[in-house]
Amino acid sequence: MKKTTIRIGGVPEHFNLPWHLAIEDKAFEKVGLDLQWQDIPEGTGRMSKMLRDNELDVACILTDGIVKDIIAGNPSKILQVYVQTPLLWGVHAPGTLEANNTRQLEDGKIAISRYGSGSHLMSYLMAKKHGWDTTELDFELVHTLDGAVEALSNNKAQLFLWERYMTQPLVDGGVFKRLETIATPWPSFVIAAREESIKEKEEALSKMLYVINTYTADFKLIPSIDRTIAAHYDLQVGDVQQWMLRTEYSDDQLWDTTVDTILEEFTAVGIIDKEVKLEELIKDLPKYEQEMED
Repeated sequence: MKKTTIRIGGVPEHFNLPWHLAIEDKAFEKVGLDLQWQDIPEGTGRMSKMLRDNELDVACILTDGIVKDIIAGNPSKILQVYVQTPLLWGVHAPGTLEANNTRQLEDGKIAISRYGSGSHLMSYLMAKKHGWDTTELDFELVHTLDGAVEALSNNKAQLFLWERYMTQPLVDGGVFKRLETIATPWPSFVIAAREESIKEKEEALSKMLYVINTYTADFKLIPSIDRTIAAHYDLQVGDVQQWMLRTEYSDDQLWDTTVDTILEEFTAVGIIDKEVKLEELIKDLPKYEQEMED
């Protein structure tokens, strides 16, 4: 059987372990797919550009980031929600900083992985929460989590927003101080694909969704999965167990109300200035129902 190649990217974080388990099990191969996974530590901003530049067919990407980029002209569509529950962002300062309240750092520089990334977009929601002037925010481009460690350690930046559980080891080690957490008012991650790839590989993408949804449905039931995640991503088992309790995967499509919330939040801080309808953002693929072979 000739396999269809799908180039897919995602962050190297615990959310994406189901993809790696399915690849290890050759589950994609069994339905005729050559799924080529790339870890993208720079996050959503980088993945959005890779979709635009035809370096990826598919991205497992932050909901708000890809909605904003599609509105800005990214020729992609959302195929489905991947993680239904909100993402919990930690607001971090240098571990040596005496400040213990985000409001004390109103004039601080904010480290971001890329413009258009979650760390960038969520900075505006943090600023709005504290009544700051969002037109005055100052950013330091750091690309990755390692880059943020360097920037905060060298006082090039004083604030950094990143997924709360992935930064826990840095908080435990005193590298970062967590000042607060902010939950997104929308689902964490969606699966998005280039429109060109959808036209050329529609059936293959339907098969891909079938496989990953089969794996996410049973993911939390895998024996000792908490220890597997902890070992794979250098996390504490207790932190992983907390994360699992508050995380739900999904195979649903994006909702109108989710889009409305994103538009409302980002219009309020001046990031989005254009209305968009749900059908302009999504593509519903035909369901692939064939049982996977053993």
